[in-house]
Amino acid sequence: MSIGRHGFVIRHGLRSAEQSEAADRILQLAQEGDLQTIRLSFVDQHGVLRGKSITTDGLQAALQNGCTITTTLLAKDTSHRTVYPVWAPGGGLALDEMTGGGDFVMVPDPTTFKVLPWAANCGWLLCDIYFQNGEPVPFSTRRLCQLAVQRLSDAGFDYLSGLELEFHVFKLKETKLDPEHATQPGAAPEFSLLTQGYQYLTEARLDEFEPVFELLRSQLQALDLPLRSMEIEFGPSQCEFSFHPQPGIATADNTVLFRSAVKQICQRNSLHATFMCRPQGANLFSSGWHLHQSLLHADSGVNALMPDNDTALLSTVGDHFVSGLLTHAAAACVFTTPTVNGYKRYKPLSLAPDRAIAARDNRGAMVRIVGGHEDPATRIENRIGDPAANPYLYLTSQIVSGMLGIDNHYPPSTYSSTPYDSDAQMLPTDLMAAVTALRRDDTFRQAMGDSFVDYLLGIKDAEIERYLSCVSDWEQREYFSTF
Repeated sequence: MSIGRHGFVIRHGLRSAEQSEAADRILQLAQEGDLQTIRLSFVDQHGVLRGKSITTDGLQAALQNGCTITTTLLAKDTSHRTVYPVWAPGGGLALDEMTGGGDFVMVPDPTTFKVLPWAANCGWLLCDIYFQNGEPVPFSTRRLCQLAVQRLSDAGFDYLSGLELEFHVFKLKETKLDPEHATQPGAAPEFSLLTQGYQYLTEARLDEFEPVFELLRSQLQALDLPLRSMEIEFGPSQCEFSFHPQPGIATADNTVLFRSAVKQICQRNSLHATFMCRPQGANLFSSGWHLHQSLLHADSGVNALMPDNDTALLSTVGDHFVSGLLTHAAAACVFTTPTVNGYKRYKPLSLAPDRAIAARDNRGAMVRIVGGHEDPATRIENRIGDPAANPYLYLTSQIVSGMLGIDNHYPPSTYSSTPYDSDAQMLPTDLMAAVTALRRDDTFRQAMGDSFVDYLLGIKDAEIERYLSCVSDWEQREYFSTF
């Protein structure tokens, strides 16, 4: 039995000249490098990598035919429960291709090939996803991001973004692998700290973390990820990694690989890495994802956000772009902060935003303006993000919102030096409010399509329903003895 569908890639014209050249190099490298397995992965609706591992003798077939995988993966929430009725006609999504848990096809992007340094003789390829008729799967978040970047390019701009991602690394104490722990989702492991925290950016805490930093640094750089810095954050066992700016969707591609690599490397070394915004535990702090963004004029490479005088914070284009981000911030939260847990970070006076406001070099604002007149590094830093966000949806939400501001000449927003005292629109305080905001804002329907927005809302509705049906520790303490 062959991998995928015979001749699928060529038959449907799914490979560029650059990808064809890369495919030839991969086949040669696989033979010369003694690779034994290749992981084929696609990014699901939550920004999680899923896929299959094949033996190297099947690599050429996978590059030509793709690799089939079940459509039910597209119908799952964060607990891996299938929330759409896949046995009904159209799979509950009005698409014949989603009926009955059939196959779709992962097509490897040869330009993404990596050799995984922590896994013996193992290569890795990021895949795009298609139905068996060759049509792109409409729920592919990587494709949505590619289309958004292309629309920006059509308007004469190149997109440049840089990544700052906070997360926690803990020592594993108990992995919870007894049968009773195999719930859905599984029982969380028990952990202890690597550091006690509260010594933000001190060299003493840095040295405590150094063995883990060195472990991660060496293997992340072996993946050619554009790592820039490794920093100690304020909270216990909390750190931040930042990356050099990258064009187009590269930051999103790098983020999914980075998060997956960190978790796998840590797991193999009796550690547990989590990109959950606020883990449960005494004295732990929330983590954020700060996304730095610039627009470049495609014809000249000049920074399009840089103001033409020393009294303005941004160019006119930059003002419109920021206004778009702020105007649609509440609806975009489903993409930037897609978890119930992520909204526990939006607190006043906390170096995290609580309302849609911009400011010059102020880390209390949602949008921080960095740079200025004659500074080619002028950029905007959106501090709204949840580290667990799907990076393709995060970037897409920024481009869609910002381009609406540019195309429709949104009036410049008021910039504040006291963002926590501003009367600006408050951000949603929970995922339920964010879902409501997205339902009321047609912006993303027009850019992403009704089918995708309804699809994602359906998954989030199921997640919220499970959350609300769970009796919390707070409820037990509050009511169990009182009533």
